[in-house]
Amino acid sequence: MDWDRLITIEQMEEATNTLLETGKKVGADSWQQRVKNQTPHCGFGEAGTCCRICSMGPCRITPKAPRGICGCDVHGIVARNYLRFTAGGSATHSDHGRQICHTLYQAKEGGAYQVKDPEKLKRIAKEWDIETEGKDIYDLAHEVAEVGLLEYGKPFGTQRYLKRAPEHTQELWHKAGIEPRAIDREVSQSLHMTHMGCSSLPEALIKQSLRAGLSDGWGGSMMGTEFSDILFGTPKPVDTTANIGVMDKDMVNIIVHGHDPSLSEMIVFYAQDPEMIALAKENGAKGINIAGVCCTGNEVTMRHGIPMAGNFLQQENVVLTGACEAIVVDVQCIFPALGPLTKCFHTKFITTSPIARMPDSDYVEFHEESAAENAKAIVKMAVENFKNRNQDLVNIPQLKTNARVGYSVEAIKKELDGVCNSHVDALGTLKPLADVVKAGVLRGAVAMVGCNNPQGPPRHRAHRAHEEAPQERYHRHRLRLLGTGCCESRSDEPRSC
Repeated sequence: MDWDRLITIEQMEEATNTLLETGKKVGADSWQQRVKNQTPHCGFGEAGTCCRICSMGPCRITPKAPRGICGCDVHGIVARNYLRFTAGGSATHSDHGRQICHTLYQAKEGGAYQVKDPEKLKRIAKEWDIETEGKDIYDLAHEVAEVGLLEYGKPFGTQRYLKRAPEHTQELWHKAGIEPRAIDREVSQSLHMTHMGCSSLPEALIKQSLRAGLSDGWGGSMMGTEFSDILFGTPKPVDTTANIGVMDKDMVNIIVHGHDPSLSEMIVFYAQDPEMIALAKENGAKGINIAGVCCTGNEVTMRHGIPMAGNFLQQENVVLTGACEAIVVDVQCIFPALGPLTKCFHTKFITTSPIARMPDSDYVEFHEESAAENAKAIVKMAVENFKNRNQDLVNIPQLKTNARVGYSVEAIKKELDGVCNSHVDALGTLKPLADVVKAGVLRGAVAMVGCNNPQGPPRHRAHRAHEEAPQERYHRHRLRLLGTGCCESRSDEPRSC
């Protein structure tokens, strides 16, 4: 790895500062300024020692008042807040998986959504004891989708995907009583337990937070991942580029942002439509450039090589370039600030989901049944907006990094097959990786997961530690860095994702 050719944090910050200067010219807000406005933060909120769950409060725990009005102590209040926080995360990510289940149910031959990985569909059907022999692939897809949807509200049993975990892990979950049942039940029970007059025993509240978290990780999110592969193709290694420099001053720039690939896949498809490309040229552009932010961006990056313009904290930067015709969002991780920010430029802020309605946006409600019409209308809006660009405000920092993405589990196993002895070793397993760990060639892996965050030391050290821990340290200690989420998509460090 040629370390001296990487983009540094200092270069990133310098580029961001030039964009913020552009923002000042037009009176735009920024998260950097909003952080300053919110400092110092509420100490009770930071510590989780404030309770607003019932109408008798709010209550704050202090040496003078060690219990809330209902009598709940600091441990119960902190645990209640933690469980509600967990339940909210499980609900959102699992609901994303539910949306993908619905999309799979809409798949049909020649339709907007089709089965791109039939073999994976069959493998999952067999895993769930669904008969595959002699069935039309779309009938099978619909049946698998229905069974998946039942995981959200089934009255009995636990999540199907728990059987994928090692047996000793399954035993631990069983003994601890944290095997997740229906996904919606775990979220609902979490809210019930934290309601006034219910649980205040911290151990019980934390136990339920583990159960709710597992319902997402081994339920909704896992189905969302697997069913997305069935619909849009299981990722394979592909080369792409990343960072704010992927935006092109001569092209119509459309940014896709959020979490749901059902929308972004259609946007990518219609951005390649000859009719739309011809329209872009009629409006003075050379073509259409799609780039991504956050998880929606990662979805189309790992399947199509679409460049990544930035992560969670860089979503405002794409607008500040003055070269963004439209930022198209679905659900989750979207700053409400994008509405007023886009009003300072020519950018269209296009919201598409009833789950994420925001002021100062153009709302085009997206449905799987009308996906083609919705996506084409959105691309057309962006293309026709190119002529409204103020060239005096265009400032695209020339920061761009090469990246290789698309390492799905299947792709990793295929790479590992390349170091196997086909006469002796079984193919399609992770055994070669386990062998080098056992031999001490690699000591293991470090996972960096989740969102980046503007708050530095001493709070949210995970984000700062990620920034400050150079890759050389991991290599020197024979560790591999595995990243996912926006903390992974920082473009100043090399990695495979």
